Amino acid sequence: MRLDKYLSDCRAALRSETKELVKQGRITIDGIRAAKSSDKVSEASIVRIDGLRVEYKKYIYLMMNKPQGYVSATYDKNKPVVIDLLDEEYKRFEPFPAGRLDIDTEGLLILSNDGDFAHRLTSPKKNVYKRYFARLDFPAEKSAVGIFGGGMDLGDFTAKPAKLEICDDPREVFVEICEGKFHQVKRMFEKVGRKVVYLKRVKIGGLRLDDTLAPGEVRELSEAECEMFFR
Repeated sequence: MRLDKYLSDCRAALRSETKELVKQGRITIDGIRAAKSSDKVSEASIVRIDGLRVEYKKYIYLMMNKPQGYVSATYDKNKPVVIDLLDEEYKRFEPFPAGRLDIDTEGLLILSNDGDFAHRLTSPKKNVYKRYFARLDFPAEKSAVGIFGGGMDLGDFTAKPAKLEICDDPREVFVEICEGKFHQVKRMFEKVGRKVVYLKRVKIGGLRLDDTLAPGEVRELSEAECEMFFR
């Protein structure tokens, strides 16, 4: 690809900026000073600006342990958003949440600038199950397992069959759903007479929340973790 496209994809320089950087002799390709912004490079090329290497990266895939109090969006005029938690090295890729978590819900949130990847995670047709840990105001009843598993009419839509596991403390449960409608988990428990007082997403498909991430912390997904969703 062209050098200016390479640097643009990496968010290292605009195409118009690349031409000026080349003129100033500030860019090298595999140790040789670049001659033109149209010079050909590959993803394996060693490109440097002012001696600092720019590794090719078009898309970014991030795992966040979302804390309470943040909106799953790129912008909100009244409340802080999850993008505010990112370092500038990630913000320059302009990632967005692949799916959402309610403002008072914690846990696993994926951010990316790859629209196809986000679609694979969020489309109900893909049947990607999301697993949540919930704490309830009163103990869950065993009958709720069958109610969740049979699908549930919530008025504006009918939820697909969900998996409900009751812990040793029946006020603590795990639930798995493959949609992600607004307040869906909370509404499902309201349907069986319980209120969710704490909610945390712990898994999306085969991807578990990294328990070394403190609330608000972020790390890039590994190639193997990304591949799980593209398969």
